[in-house]
Amino acid sequence: MNASILLIPFFFIRFFLLNQSGKNVSQRAAHFAPLHGNERIAYFIYQLTTLALIVVPFLLTIEVHGVVSVLGWILYALSLIILYFAIVHFAKPGDGGINTNGIYQYSRNPMYGAYFIFFLSCAILTQSWVYLGILVLFQIATHWIILAEERWCQATFEDAYTVYASKVRRYL
Repeated sequence: MNASILLIPFFFIRFFLLNQSGKNVSQRAAHFAPLHGNERIAYFIYQLTTLALIVVPFLLTIEVHGVVSVLGWILYALSLIILYFAIVHFAKPGDGGINTNGIYQYSRNPMYGAYFIFFLSCAILTQSWVYLGILVLFQIATHWIILAEERWCQATFEDAYTVYASKVRRYL
């Protein structure tokens, strides 16, 4: 089976459900913090690897091989569940505009965590080392994007973000 089918639920949750969650939610999700220095290079790599992670599954097939396949399907389902809750809770920020409710009580970046788990599950299900390599580059670039976002959050939300960041982990 062509691996591109794996993308359908991901796109449904990430784009359709997000767009149905409220009028400014898509704009907030698409916002990128101002980038400095090497963060611009990371952003370029992030965009290229995102494109590759979406296009490459059209060239791959889902491989079914025992325990590895089961692990891939478990991670796949887990990633979609995390992404769903990240989207639902992202749509309802607190009074100050910062997301600290729901899944955001446990991770400051659950959407990025869900993306990583999702693409990792795709690498496992397709047994593609190339796809896994692209994912590693994507994740390194994502870390730089997150650092820029955290700087923006600190400047925007000030003490509220400082308190939040001191209590909640950056990743899952």
